[in-house]
Amino acid sequence: MRRIRSVDLAVFLTIAQHRSFRKAAVDLGVTPSALSHALRAIEETLDVRLVNRTTRGVGLSEAGERLYARLKPAFQDIGDALEDLSTFRGEPSGKLRLNSSRAAAKLVLLPLVSRFLQAYPSIEAELVVDDALVDMVSSGFDAGVRFGESVAADMIAVAIGPRHRFAVVGSPDHFARNPAPMQPHDLKGHPCIRYRFASGSFYRWEFERGGVAVEIEVGGSLTLGDQDMMVDAALNGTGLAYLFEEQVAGLITEGKLIRVLEDWCPYYPGFFLYYPSRRQLPTALRAFIDFAKGKG
Repeated sequence: MRRIRSVDLAVFLTIAQHRSFRKAAVDLGVTPSALSHALRAIEETLDVRLVNRTTRGVGLSEAGERLYARLKPAFQDIGDALEDLSTFRGEPSGKLRLNSSRAAAKLVLLPLVSRFLQAYPSIEAELVVDDALVDMVSSGFDAGVRFGESVAADMIAVAIGPRHRFAVVGSPDHFARNPAPMQPHDLKGHPCIRYRFASGSFYRWEFERGGVAVEIEVGGSLTLGDQDMMVDAALNGTGLAYLFEEQVAGLITEGKLIRVLEDWCPYYPGFFLYYPSRRQLPTALRAFIDFAKGKG
């Protein structure tokens, strides 16, 4: 009988982590077909089915779930042990996988990562943009960037970048056809461009002035899930949009968009870099955290 090697267990672990032969194959640098054959050989050696293959994707059998639960912390310990050796190297190295919303990536993360890679040329970074909240650990990410309220309670969060606030904007053509709202409640019945989260819920526009906080569920004929498209829709006169101030500052200066309710838009702490609590952080992640804090 063929012995099970650590590389075989790593193959299964990668498949279990991604729940996809295609994604696991990309991660391991092999073809999905080769990975499927490798898994089949592992299952034959162990004489137990680990993975259930269906037309919908890949799922783990009961035995596979149990093996994955035991292997994951063990391989994490091995990874931590190897990371300990980084103290003997001259400079931090390794790979860094980051997950971010599109707005956070454009406004904060991409400029930060670009400067970081210039300072640490031995580190490689992959930035995956996804507006949906993902299980960072099971998806194989080292860290993520989100707005403060989106960070899970079991994560360590570090504030990065400046404070942010939102802006309510519309085109001159829009205001030629509609009166400008003077207070948040005037938005009810006003044509607005709604934003729908990946979860399916609508974003409620948030305002505050003089200690009074207001949330408005706006209406409108257009709903989008991409803020860049919301900028375009506002420029086209479709309705009012609620966007990050930095996204539209230039367009306001040029007169292409007009801002309203500015005194109702407070500053927020901004974006947070968050990562799981672990005994030993990967060298690349530790270097990035220190860099984001201004210590790098």
